[in-house]
Amino acid sequence: MSDNSELELALKDLVIANRILGHEGVLDGFGHISIRHPSNPERYFMAGSRSPELVTRHDLIEYHLDSRPIDQNGRAMYAERQIHGSIYQARPEVRAVCHNHAHDLIPFGVTGTTLQPVMHMASVIGDEVPIWDIADEFGDTDLLVTDPAKGASLARCLGPRRVALMRGHGAVVAGRGLREAVYVAIYLHLNAELVLKAKSLGEVKYLSPGEAKACAETLLSELSQNRAWEYWSARAGYSGV
Repeated sequence: MSDNSELELALKDLVIANRILGHEGVLDGFGHISIRHPSNPERYFMAGSRSPELVTRHDLIEYHLDSRPIDQNGRAMYAERQIHGSIYQARPEVRAVCHNHAHDLIPFGVTGTTLQPVMHMASVIGDEVPIWDIADEFGDTDLLVTDPAKGASLARCLGPRRVALMRGHGAVVAGRGLREAVYVAIYLHLNAELVLKAKSLGEVKYLSPGEAKACAETLLSELSQNRAWEYWSARAGYSGV
């Protein structure tokens, strides 16, 4: 496969990922997902500033890792692109980043309540999900990550993990590939919903660190990822991908 063909397939999947995350309730009118350039690790792609469920191939913009556009071509850009560029700079193995405002995540970020997996499918969030509070370093802000210093701070909090919560804002997800990032983002959202329901019934028994690790190894396999991607793609209107 030529580099151009590989790139076009990757960009097609990025469009589909936007539609999937919108359809599954992880992204609404806001939030975004990006991919690292498949053959140039010093660049990444993300849509211009529009609602994820409306994203098309034409909306995709290529960026340097410092989040400067290669060719903006008159398109509006997401204000928080520094989230993506900063994580790509800090984590060479990361190939996709998602920032979302899934509502069920917000209570955990504002109460300091630990978010842990309660379901095997959600083991991929890890047994420790840190909370990044922008006020710790930057005081009173609009909570948006709009400059390199804030992006680097968030990346440090995320560290080597797949997930970090953002106090009063949402979450960030980092994946070794696009399908992994989509999978983790969806089950992060569903796990938060399940934890909130379980707490109303009594004491919650979470997956142990060993269980979470063993389950995640299975669920992050290519077989599991492709099966989930096919299902979510069809639900979003992209059957046969």
